[in-house]
Amino acid sequence: MSDIIQLLPDSIANQIAAGEVVQRPASAVKELLENAIDAGATTIRLVVKDAGKSLIQVIDNGTGMSETDARMSLERHATSKIRKAEDLFTLRTMGFRGEALASIAAVSQLEMKTRQADKELGTLLVVEGSEVKRQEVVACDKGTSISVKNLFYNIPARRNFLKSNPVELKHIIDEFQRLALANPEISFSFVQGDELIYDLPHGKLSHRIVNVFGKTYQEQLAPCTEETEYVKVTGYIGRPEFARKSRGEQFLFVNTRFIRSNYLHHAVMNAFEGLVTENSFPFYILFIDIDPKHIDVNVHPTKTEIKFDDERAVYAVVRSAVRQALGAHNLTPALDFAEDVNIIAKLSNTSTDAAREVYFEERFQTSQHRSNLQQWEKLFEGEGMSGLTSHQDLSPKELEFLQTKQEEDISKTVYEPLFQLHNHYILRQVKTGLMVIHQQAAHERILFEKFLQRLTHNSGESQQSLFPQTVSFNAADFTLIMEMEQEIKAMGFRFEVFGKNTLVINGIPSGISSGKEKALFEGLIEQFKFNQSELSLPMRENLARALAKRAALKAGDKLSAEEMKSLVESLLACKAPGYSPDGETTYFILDLARIGMFFKRN
Repeated sequence: MSDIIQLLPDSIANQIAAGEVVQRPASAVKELLENAIDAGATTIRLVVKDAGKSLIQVIDNGTGMSETDARMSLERHATSKIRKAEDLFTLRTMGFRGEALASIAAVSQLEMKTRQADKELGTLLVVEGSEVKRQEVVACDKGTSISVKNLFYNIPARRNFLKSNPVELKHIIDEFQRLALANPEISFSFVQGDELIYDLPHGKLSHRIVNVFGKTYQEQLAPCTEETEYVKVTGYIGRPEFARKSRGEQFLFVNTRFIRSNYLHHAVMNAFEGLVTENSFPFYILFIDIDPKHIDVNVHPTKTEIKFDDERAVYAVVRSAVRQALGAHNLTPALDFAEDVNIIAKLSNTSTDAAREVYFEERFQTSQHRSNLQQWEKLFEGEGMSGLTSHQDLSPKELEFLQTKQEEDISKTVYEPLFQLHNHYILRQVKTGLMVIHQQAAHERILFEKFLQRLTHNSGESQQSLFPQTVSFNAADFTLIMEMEQEIKAMGFRFEVFGKNTLVINGIPSGISSGKEKALFEGLIEQFKFNQSELSLPMRENLARALAKRAALKAGDKLSAEEMKSLVESLLACKAPGYSPDGETTYFILDLARIGMFFKRN
């Protein structure tokens, strides 16, 4: 039998390695920027076109490479960082395995220009799919310029898996932000097409944070520091009241390398316990400085996961650092009873205005709403389900509801007296017992179906704002909004670009009281990102869920009799009244037999 095992050609081996190292344009951006940082650059410029699919260019003023080093950098496992195995445990550089350039060159058309400071001329290398096409002497600036063109041109299947340009650009922005935050002493700029997205001068970390995320962060940053013999923690945390519903602005760096660690994230959240609401995430950027011998960074291809030899000690120091910062800068809430009363008064008077406006908007004005309600009435009278979901399509919760209501005329019972329990639940009598409705879950279902219908038919009505409001976003969020511009406007928002990463809100969905444009729009984006991180949903469904969540009545809102009646009517007109968009129960029925069990006597 002939031998079947053979060595792979270098070109194929490089493509396989590229599958681990270069997963999308953002992966190539990360590797090239890290190389520039390791080269001692003080100025780095990133240029991308077509979200990195047609061009990624990184220009730095670092040490540059000799002709031999330039050629060797394209070979697998060629590295200037490691000479012996022990070097793996003393690394403080970003890259070290020597796979990045070889992997990128295997799946792109790469051009490199590089020159050392003491040389008059530099080297030009042109590589296509790991094959060197040209190598010659060239006049160029000190440092290195690498252009990656037509990424995955020779692997069409991989290219087809890339997402839309806005999605890929967001990933690039995320990688750029992390490296820019970790290296405030370096000047960074970022150009997408003809647009300058970031121009970050070198300076202090606090200045870098503000330049990356916007001026609003000036008022929420609090310095954080803690040092032991084993580990040192420095950085900034955000004030609890600025916590957001979505992840994305939480940064952990170990020896300036960005990492992901649920364990250390828990340490931060533990320190914030009691200060932020459930499912809210405060801003933080923390740098953990530790002797490299105590960590192993070579446990993941992207090097975003590392191991500590004493993880508990790091956890304790991180938590202590955050707790001290919260205490030292008076970020814990004060017991000001007068202020508490004012807050309660404001909430009781104004917090439900927007929700109520949305809630009563178009109440029973669409034919679909009327038709659905009439079909429910016919069904309860035993006249069938024409035009409504069939029995087979109903959930157990809907079936239970139908069984208890078959002989009842819903249009009559809705007008029976309703009672609000602790401003959370609506109680109403039904033939078989007591129906208990969760007002927030029910209203979210009502709004979700309305917004989803608007998105489907592109029919969102808008009302012009009396006083348009401007809203500024970070670059990543602004890119996300531009990706969804058509869908957001279909729900009723009207907005225009008003400067860099800034929008002016001219109109909001009809029925929402004016003056809350900024809060509603920001809440929509935050809730959308939260859903995106936790669930896998189509964009339209996510948007409809997000706006319903932020615009709905809340548990604790006091309702009038008319408002309760309208909520019940609107819920019963929904296609799926039994559950909120999140799958939570909107109501249950406590039958008479069960109630009677509490009063049985011998």
